[in-house]
Amino acid sequence: MIFRQITSKKYFFSVRFFSSILKDRYGFVASSIPIPQSCSPNSSEVNGNQKRKKNKEPYRPPSSLDMTGKKIIHSNLPFDFRFSYTESNPNVKPIGLREPKYSPFGPGRVDRAWTGVCAPAVDPVLKSVEGDVSNDAEKKLEEWRRRRKMIIGEILTPAERAFLIEKCQKNRTKRQVNLGRDGLTHNMLNDIHNNWKHSEAVRIKCLGVPTVDMKNVCNQLEEKTGGLIIHRHGGQIILFRGRHYNPKKRPVIPLMLWKPHEPVYPRLIRTVIDGLTIEETKETRRRGLAVPALTKLAKNGYYASLVPMVRDAFLTDELVRIDCKGLPTTDYKKIGVKLRELVPCILVTFQKEQVVVWRGKDYNSNAHIKSEHKSFSLVSKSDESTEKTLTDISAPYYSSYSHDQSSDTEDFEMDPRIEEQVNSPQCSSEECP
Repeated sequence: MIFRQITSKKYFFSVRFFSSILKDRYGFVASSIPIPQSCSPNSSEVNGNQKRKKNKEPYRPPSSLDMTGKKIIHSNLPFDFRFSYTESNPNVKPIGLREPKYSPFGPGRVDRAWTGVCAPAVDPVLKSVEGDVSNDAEKKLEEWRRRRKMIIGEILTPAERAFLIEKCQKNRTKRQVNLGRDGLTHNMLNDIHNNWKHSEAVRIKCLGVPTVDMKNVCNQLEEKTGGLIIHRHGGQIILFRGRHYNPKKRPVIPLMLWKPHEPVYPRLIRTVIDGLTIEETKETRRRGLAVPALTKLAKNGYYASLVPMVRDAFLTDELVRIDCKGLPTTDYKKIGVKLRELVPCILVTFQKEQVVVWRGKDYNSNAHIKSEHKSFSLVSKSDESTEKTLTDISAPYYSSYSHDQSSDTEDFEMDPRIEEQVNSPQCSSEECP
């Protein structure tokens, strides 16, 4: 016990000794701490009022906003501005709108009127009886084609194409534009031009619903961006900007500030299928849900071989069922619409996350002949493409990239993500909602 007291005293004196040395060496003097004054009782209320958030301004419609002094964006692009160019069909007219005609570009930012579906390049309102709107649109389109042909320049040699393709591979660059379920959107055009600032070609990865019709995706990419597809393998596309592309003279592309609501379209599934009675329609739906599934689709998969599979299945079967469990409702409904147009076929039901299609009574099996497998890589093709010239905005630049063959037959081997075969049990017949 005594030893412990002695050691503790020694420790106390040593600490005090060292602290005195530090004070003598550095001359440290503690600053005097000011004594806080007594706060008034109302000071807490004042601080509380300062911390309160400012009240939000009341909502005002876009027509009441003051746009004086702000420049209106003008674009010389000859096509109508839409949210998605691949997932919307200009020929199909909606039957209604889900929201007022507020422009997604912002109030007063663009010199194009928003119709609820698109922003047309030519004012739809006829200002003069003598003026012809169609002639103005054709002139703009011809000028766009001429300018695109001039920017692309001479045909790339096989060595140049091979160099650009190798430069855009995953092991060489991480730059990539992803094309998903919304397809080729308007803001994606700006992303492609931003990538063209740094490289001559850009890699585009396509997955999901748009891959059902890759021919349409390729046509829209070339038409809307003005570039040239020099390579395609599955869902991977390499888009070339052109020999004489100048980033400083790129087209003006106003950005959409939000995604507009889709308009109301007619129902896809009717109560009674054309050519059948009510009882026959119920029986067809019951049998369609009971047939073995042709394939099971994976979420965000690659579906380019789906159309030829359905066509081949119609050679022996009257009804085809596609299992879409796990996919969003909008996805497999869009897939059904594409199958109806490309196969063609008749939609039967979307019940229980299944897409059931019927070939119809007057189905012609010889209408779609299975074409040979053709590669879309331009590197392995012959030099016959040097005789080709660019004649149309959506026409192929090289003979090896001819869109005459069906793009659905390329890569005929099923993607492993949609190759799984599924057998479904018997299902009760209910009318499709």
